[in-house]
Amino acid sequence: MLHIAGHRIEFSRIRARQPRHDAPTIVLLHEGLGSASMWRDFPQRLANACACEVVVYSRLGYGRSDPIFAARAVRYMHDEALVTLPVLLDALEIERPILFGHSDGGSIALIFAGGANRPVRAVIAMAPHVMVEPISVASIAQAKRAYQSTDLRQRLARYHDHVETAFWGWNDIWLHPEFLQWNIEEYLPNIGCPVLAIQGEDDEYGTMEQVERIARRVPETELVKLANCRHSPHRDQPEAVLAASCRFIERVCAEH
Repeated sequence: MLHIAGHRIEFSRIRARQPRHDAPTIVLLHEGLGSASMWRDFPQRLANACACEVVVYSRLGYGRSDPIFAARAVRYMHDEALVTLPVLLDALEIERPILFGHSDGGSIALIFAGGANRPVRAVIAMAPHVMVEPISVASIAQAKRAYQSTDLRQRLARYHDHVETAFWGWNDIWLHPEFLQWNIEEYLPNIGCPVLAIQGEDDEYGTMEQVERIARRVPETELVKLANCRHSPHRDQPEAVLAASCRFIERVCAEH
């Protein structure tokens, strides 16, 4: 556990089987209902494939980290990117990380890269959101119904000590009328590092327009569009994600 501002944050450092000299540290940022353990074996596979150290953590309110009982604010991803993440990176003595974010985590990575005034080696944004789409709201409303009527709560409870606050904190704010105006495109032109944006063609939480908007505003963006892939490319198409990520990181390390 890492102690930051009086709170306990669950984290792990994962070493590559054969690390290379001066390899960057990859920091994984989980999805809206994710946690450190919900990445399963992906962090170790990523570390080994790219020969880099990988750091994974659970944001406050998720996994084994301390809970958050207050309602989320519309700008909760901004707060994570601009307030909490810089403190966490300093505590772990990580400089110029590669930020690898999934869904909410991808949005947090983009906000950090464009607004935190901190050096970032690169960003890998997997199924990120830069604005709210009708498909996102519809799927999150469906998740609410599933949580109330299926075993979704029990399945999530395997990964979260405080599953009620984890779920409702995420679900309530995404379904709040004010959240329809949420948008982070203002940060994109300020991103000065390479970006790899990965999107599944069958993503139930967002369309390809999410990553297309990134590509239009961040000059050094590479897009990977995956067929037969929903909202979690690292689970639906893990080999493709690992291959694309390692090629991208290899190029970033050679050029930057």
